Amino acid sequence: MNSIIDLHIHTTASDGTDTPEELLQKVHYVGIKTFAVTDHDTITGALEMSRMIHDDGIRFVRGIEFSCRTPDTNTKCHILGLNYDSCNAEFINALRKGEDMRHKKFWKRIEILRDEFNITFTDEEIESLMKIQSVGKPHIANMIVSKGLAENKQDAIERYVNKCRTGNDRLNADFVIRAILASGGIAVWAHPLGGEGENELSEEKFRDTLSELISYGLHGLECFYSKYDYATCEHLESIANQNGLYVSGGGDYHGRNKNIPLGKLNAENIIVSPERLSITKILEGVN
Repeated sequence: MNSIIDLHIHTTASDGTDTPEELLQKVHYVGIKTFAVTDHDTITGALEMSRMIHDDGIRFVRGIEFSCRTPDTNTKCHILGLNYDSCNAEFINALRKGEDMRHKKFWKRIEILRDEFNITFTDEEIESLMKIQSVGKPHIANMIVSKGLAENKQDAIERYVNKCRTGNDRLNADFVIRAILASGGIAVWAHPLGGEGENELSEEKFRDTLSELISYGLHGLECFYSKYDYATCEHLESIANQNGLYVSGGGDYHGRNKNIPLGKLNAENIIVSPERLSITKILEGVN
């Protein structure tokens, strides 16, 4: 059982394991009617999906997930951009800065793994990693596992990759939200209490960060999320409504890289009707 809307999905363009074509087949199979591809710092997967979508009863939304930090509260956060104009100059500038920052972070991790953990990669291994549009932790971790230096991907991430401190490697949230707005897109704070494998924000930190993001023009809150129990989702929904924000929902599907099914919008996997997600009102007619 799953909800028929999922606005937070990853493909092989970043750290998912499904190609856009494979993802579309699964979306059809599980009966999802509205979905977004939100790869990290890249729109390659979203644009490829756009070219494959036809008038078959499925609504597709172009998306992206930017890794950000709030200037005032200094909070790490992820901002989703939905239904943007990919040709907008300000949006393209943010996209390029995000890609550049991710590229620098990759090389910094490779350097730290070599210097502090004596883990080296061959030229061929580096080349294969560099071919990935939005290379990140899971890709490096899988390479470490293939060398027999960790039991599995999560073990590699916790033992090595997370210990590679790369410094200021995130875009400012105000810059990102401004770029999304300039492109006519919708800015949503993804998994606002913390995503899969992240520490949960305290209520005070969450409220302060939310106020800051709203001041930059935030449109919505991802209230329904696969990691959160249903009561937490309802709590976030109430906060979104109190602040005049759109209510959004997404599972954070990554294929085999995370044990999260398509359309899972809360930990108990209680079906969430599209009517509960007020963000759908401004996504009507999108394809």
